[in-house]
Amino acid sequence: MRSAPVTPAGDRIRWVELPGAGPARVFVHGLGASSPAYFTEAALHPLLAGRRSLLVDLLGFGLSDRPEDFGYTLEEHADALAAALRSAGADGAELVGHSMGGAVAIVLAARHPELVSRLVLVDANLDPVPLPGPPGGGSSSGLASFTEEEFLAGAWRQVRDGVGPHWWSTMRLAGRTALHRSAVHLVRATVPTMRELLIGLPQPRTFLHPAADGPPDGAERLAASGVRLVAVPDCGHNVMLDNPDGFARAVAAAR
Repeated sequence: MRSAPVTPAGDRIRWVELPGAGPARVFVHGLGASSPAYFTEAALHPLLAGRRSLLVDLLGFGLSDRPEDFGYTLEEHADALAAALRSAGADGAELVGHSMGGAVAIVLAARHPELVSRLVLVDANLDPVPLPGPPGGGSSSGLASFTEEEFLAGAWRQVRDGVGPHWWSTMRLAGRTALHRSAVHLVRATVPTMRELLIGLPQPRTFLHPAADGPPDGAERLAASGVRLVAVPDCGHNVMLDNPDGFARAVAAAR
């Protein structure tokens, strides 16, 4: 396991690194997840193996530190991840971001373009999410339907009971403050939105989505801006877990 301090207080982001040739491929997980748990099988797939790969846990999640005095906005997540990538010597990386991790990857590419040579977004969040969501659900809007005080005082148990054992296996590793604040800021999105940032980025961009869901919202405008849209069969939102072969083919073909 590798790590780097990313805040003035010395809080550390940690990652599992798979050795290989560069440029690095950096995997970034979604809300309540962890990159080693969600991406290891896919990163070792024959179509993707052999590249230097960093399976990074965002601050507040998985193996990384969980500071209580961090804001956990998408911009702060992106800046902390940028500090970790610089420490790792992973400039010009290919970022593969799932869900919230895709939103963070977009913001990072906009704020720190020298660190990102290519974006592969996996069913990523692009827009603000209407509130309220179903209380107790695992979605960002469900978590954000509680105030921070309610969530920390015990409403997190409703989330635990609602998400099921698979998601909770990694969600329970997150700091509760980090989990709630990240959900709130994901729901609020950025200004401009992640969609607008993505459309304006110069890097090659690919957006993977489950074929069963149909094209993402605003597909024509995304495609017109140069975003390559790829439908992956036989999967739901967790593309890399549901169909590792299809995911690996799509990532390997990204250009």
